[in-house]
Amino acid sequence: MTPAHPRKPEESSALSPALPRNIRILGWVAFFNDTATEMSYWLLPQFLVGVLHAGPMVFGLIEGAAETVASLGRLVSGFLSDRLRRRKPLAALGYTVANLAKPLLAVAQSWPQVFWIRFADRAAKGFRAAPRDALVADSVPQTQRGAAFGFRQAMDSAGAMLGPLTAVLLLPLFLGNVRKVFWAATIPGLASILLAWLAVREVRPVAPPPGAPRVGLSSAFGANDRRLRWIMVAVALFSLGNSSDLFLILRAQNLGVRPELAPALGLVFNIVYTALSWPAGKLSDRIPRRLLVVLGYLVYAGVYFGFAWASSARAVWFLLPVYGLYYALTEGVLRAWIADLVPSHARASVFGVFNWVVGVVAFPASLMAGWLWQHYSPAAPFYLSAALSFLAALLLALI
Repeated sequence: MTPAHPRKPEESSALSPALPRNIRILGWVAFFNDTATEMSYWLLPQFLVGVLHAGPMVFGLIEGAAETVASLGRLVSGFLSDRLRRRKPLAALGYTVANLAKPLLAVAQSWPQVFWIRFADRAAKGFRAAPRDALVADSVPQTQRGAAFGFRQAMDSAGAMLGPLTAVLLLPLFLGNVRKVFWAATIPGLASILLAWLAVREVRPVAPPPGAPRVGLSSAFGANDRRLRWIMVAVALFSLGNSSDLFLILRAQNLGVRPELAPALGLVFNIVYTALSWPAGKLSDRIPRRLLVVLGYLVYAGVYFGFAWASSARAVWFLLPVYGLYYALTEGVLRAWIADLVPSHARASVFGVFNWVVGVVAFPASLMAGWLWQHYSPAAPFYLSAALSFLAALLLALI
């Protein structure tokens, strides 16, 4: 296990455009982790429907409940990280549990078993998120923060691109047996675990000033900074319409895309996401980050309106790449924007609250999407998501 990084968090190479080693290693951790995740994720609808005979409401229950219960871990890990002034061990533990849980899909015999496997995976993802984001923010100066988050997201989505491609190539070799693909995902998962523990360096957060309150909600959210609170409100509003991406796959199949092409959809989506994440992050170091996040929410609204309005499979192959643009404009940039507003000693706590907000709203979002799909039409949840994301964009624009 590598020792803690000797430099102070804000003293990375501010005069050099090269990203610090820690950021590059965290990028590779994300790459291998998402390769393992996406090898399984895009085959999950086919597995649940074709093998375990589940339906849309089950998707909503599995994805929504797992994200919501996991949100408690997101909140706790953020405050724990700031209290202990430790980032790496908590993040590495999250990567470990997630990548030990994923292969269990290969032996699942019922959808409740898939529920608990996804729960463990998502809980671990939530637990690592806040310490990892704080570690990224503290490993670079503010002038490189957008680029750092963008690079990590680009590597994350590069793995998400390789994952579906690998699944597409392995399925014929395994004669369509998705369980064997789930087993194969163990290999990149182990690579992620080893890098997280052995190569990532700890970076201690800057100590709070003398007399500062102990880490908690009052210190994490400064009394004089309303922007952070309004960002959280906008994120909650947006997340209420941001149901699981599994519904995009279901809608694609509803419009005529063959189930075995689901990993290919993930591939075209992630090509755009990967190509644009780092440039978007670097651009946010030069222009207000808020503008890119607002634009990303508007792109999301347009994509979901398109999925609601579409009447053929051809539209899906156009909309999924545009959906990748939304992710590139928001995932890393929004985290860099939040880090700009928060002192180092409270960053993990705020990221924990941010991830908790996203997670706790995920259950009603996905459950509501499944309910609207079954009781009204497959287009109904997409119209609702488009409207809520437009309102969230308007709120951020007014901050």
